[in-house]
Amino acid sequence: MSDYPANVTLRPIAAWRGVETKNRVASNFSAPWRATLKLLDKELFNLGTGRRNAPAVLQIAMREQDFRIDGLPRANARPTHPGVILSIDSKHGPLTYPCDKFTTWQDNLRAIALALEALRKVDRYGITASGEQYTGWRAIESGAAPLFRSADDAERYLRSLTKYSEQGIGFVIQRARANTHPDRHDGERTEYDKVDAAVQLLEREGRL
Repeated sequence: MSDYPANVTLRPIAAWRGVETKNRVASNFSAPWRATLKLLDKELFNLGTGRRNAPAVLQIAMREQDFRIDGLPRANARPTHPGVILSIDSKHGPLTYPCDKFTTWQDNLRAIALALEALRKVDRYGITASGEQYTGWRAIESGAAPLFRSADDAERYLRSLTKYSEQGIGFVIQRARANTHPDRHDGERTEYDKVDAAVQLLEREGRL
């Protein structure tokens, strides 16, 4: 997805977690945007398994219609506030990082990337053995039943959404996302989210 790290999906923020920062400040970051994405890519790789980036969802305060079918924000899209939420399906379990301290969403994402780097560096000094430094950031896991019984079940679902069911799974995923995109269904995103859940399961099982 453009210059964004592999396995990152962009989404609107459904609801901010906690209380929004009232007095946001300008950051003192001077690094270019590409450097932020490169750092984020490195940290997601270190949080992933099987030499792959950990799957992540980056939520931005934009509307569903502000995202193109390929998942990127439209050129004229503007967030309603600068907060971002990064949720990661990491090797340490689900992690969630909200940040709205700074006046731009790009700076808030950089703050999260720098925090991930700092947490990883804790391991250098031998004071953690199993990623304990991430404990406070672990997301509350849902008690709902899983959408798919297995990776095979997830793949069957994806193939059922496209007439190109005999094609490679990468192409099938691309078509499934396009066919279920909320822009084509009056903003309805149930099936679109289900596609993402199927893709994430395939990634966890090493099928992608």
